[in-house]
Amino acid sequence: MKLWLARHAQPLIEPGICYGALDVLADAQATLTAAKALAAELPQGTSIIASTLQRCEQLVHVLCGLRPDLPCKFDARLVEMNFGQWEGQRWDAIAPAELQQWTDAFATWRCGGGECVADVMQRVGDVWDETQRADQPAIWITHAGVIRAAALIGRGQRTVERADQWPVEAPAFGQWLCVLSRAETELT
Repeated sequence: MKLWLARHAQPLIEPGICYGALDVLADAQATLTAAKALAAELPQGTSIIASTLQRCEQLVHVLCGLRPDLPCKFDARLVEMNFGQWEGQRWDAIAPAELQQWTDAFATWRCGGGECVADVMQRVGDVWDETQRADQPAIWITHAGVIRAAALIGRGQRTVERADQWPVEAPAFGQWLCVLSRAETELT
């Protein structure tokens, strides 16, 4: 099974702001550019599964306008990590002690009272398993954190205990990662 993990286009928010589950729009022109690239890449019969946040919904709507043959469903389990009270704050305004607490208990510490990494890994793992069982080409239109979690799951890692185990790399805005098998991935 082939699975594309696509990141939404550039969000319309000031750089340096924590916006995980904050529902912000993406740049319309960047969304169109990403949708055109995906429309040319995806084979017929590819199912779209997308985050319910509007920056992903935008990309889905434009992509489906270009490729009405692609069936689509939205799944709230593909939203970005909820950073609770950190949402909408500048990262450099978050107390260093809180960031250190997250680093020290990376899997279980609830960022800003929101989610913890274990929560994200669980919900992404559930969608991963459902997508694998469907055994057909699929694309997730989602967020960097979800893509990082899925990349780990694709390599057989279902838990993350330490911050240094979390992937640093993710596709740029409007780009994607293609999972060719459980062990092989390629960046596009």
